[in-house]
Amino acid sequence: MVDPHRLRVFRAVVQSGSIHRAAARLGYTPSAVSQHVSTLQRETGLTLIEKRGRGIVPTAAGLAVADRATRVLDQLADFDSLADDLRSGRSGTLRISCFSSSNRSWMPAIAATMLAEFPDLRLELSLVEQHGQLTGEPDVELYVAESVRGDRDPAVADGVADGYDIEPLRTEGYVVVVPQRHPLALRKSVSLAELADEPWVDNDYARGPCREITLSACAARGFVPRFRLDAPDYATAFDYVAAGVGITVLPRLGALGLPDGVALVSLDDPDVQRRIMLRVKRSMRTHPAVGRMTALLRDAARS
Repeated sequence: MVDPHRLRVFRAVVQSGSIHRAAARLGYTPSAVSQHVSTLQRETGLTLIEKRGRGIVPTAAGLAVADRATRVLDQLADFDSLADDLRSGRSGTLRISCFSSSNRSWMPAIAATMLAEFPDLRLELSLVEQHGQLTGEPDVELYVAESVRGDRDPAVADGVADGYDIEPLRTEGYVVVVPQRHPLALRKSVSLAELADEPWVDNDYARGPCREITLSACAARGFVPRFRLDAPDYATAFDYVAAGVGITVLPRLGALGLPDGVALVSLDDPDVQRRIMLRVKRSMRTHPAVGRMTALLRDAARS
């Protein structure tokens, strides 16, 4: 492998036309420059310069090597710049995993801020409704804990799991969306038990933890929701509620973009909550883009 530094010295010799002038340009002694050139000739097996009078001139091989050295050194400079950009977070790819309601509510504004501040950064976003479903390892992950009192994953201990740091980001209650003319529409809050006889619209095709929190709370109150229809997501469920099919229950963060014809009522049951967790790859903690992303997520969770 040819030493790039020797290529740089030899290029200076060719460009300046003299070992002494190259030495002055580089801040070396003439003997040091001569030694670099001699070593490069041995490494390549080529005669790169020859004496002419009291000076030296590059051979045809020397001119070709100097020309190629310019391209090689430029590419190495580009590589150094890329490595610097990657270290500083100005370029590269940041892998993010999140669930749908956090994606709709938080990620558009966060992504806009990130891409404005890190213009060469690419965000690779994956929607995963249940923790652990993603193939591969995200750099940053948002997920819903199985228990509002803590994440029951046995691999999690003291906020650490499999090379990741974990922290609770937000605990939030649930709401019920009802048709605008429903008797409950004028209420500020309602208990889950009051919904036992209502027709329900299911809103979680993935059967994720948010749905399980609702079903467990209903079971604790002695009833099973009477689902009349299965909608694939929150937004579609809202449309069915607006049409009068039934009511739908969901975490507060998911109640975004409600259509006309519905009303939002809080559930006043303190045990019907979900806890949103932030999981960050430990090896990426000092990466500037990861640091900025996690700060923006904390701000969004507090708002």
